[in-house]
Amino acid sequence: MPQPHPPATAEPAPEPITADPPYATERPLLTQSWLDLAFLHWAVDPADVAPLLPAGTRPDTLNGVTYVGLVAFRMHRVGWFRLPGIPYLGSFPETNVRLYSVDAHGRRGVVFRSLDASRLIPVAVGRGAFRLPYVWSRMAIRQEGRTVTYTSRRRWPGPRGAHSDLAIRIGEPVREPTDVEHFLTARWGMHSAFFGRSLYLPNTHPRWPLHRAELLHCDESLISAAGLDAPGGPPVSVLYSPGVPVRFGRPPRTPAGIPTP
Repeated sequence: MPQPHPPATAEPAPEPITADPPYATERPLLTQSWLDLAFLHWAVDPADVAPLLPAGTRPDTLNGVTYVGLVAFRMHRVGWFRLPGIPYLGSFPETNVRLYSVDAHGRRGVVFRSLDASRLIPVAVGRGAFRLPYVWSRMAIRQEGRTVTYTSRRRWPGPRGAHSDLAIRIGEPVREPTDVEHFLTARWGMHSAFFGRSLYLPNTHPRWPLHRAELLHCDESLISAAGLDAPGGPPVSVLYSPGVPVRFGRPPRTPAGIPTP
């Protein structure tokens, strides 16, 4: 007589989206500031990005849709533990391509498909020590009045020629973020693969000061270089932020000391 199958275990619901961090970071692993950010986002089918996420995670969705983000900014004074941030090597332009994820514990996060940065040593450390997809690029950020331009040309390891040229005009402050704006910016961790294991790294920072922005120019190939289809139209969301100080905490651990997915 066939035995009945045990009932499937339901996945926990994703944690609530909160504008303020749901926990404190008392003993930071890393400190840094993210400044002069441009957030560009396109809606994508969750089935298209699911194969690109680390094991143990799935696309995080809002009303059945997930997003790919192109985020350009200035990294400022990266520091370890409670040490002061490094002024030169720890400060540089960066542009990342990111996806939105949730894990088996319901923790929401982002997954970086690429991180273009203009300092070779941080790129080498990020790739070698943390297995993050950092790449070395020639980059610049310029601001004239309320117009900010971000340029990036990839150097190593490639594909050479991958680039991003963006220009935005900063608009009025966002008093009440929409559900989509809240979903895209209120992220308190990242999911990654580390030596074959899934890893969740939490972060905390003050509530985002956001402005809506007008996209003046966008010529980029970083999204397709990151293994995604090139956007077929304009982004559905364009935001700007002057930035926030950020603290990364240590990965949660199981009793055996292994980072949890």
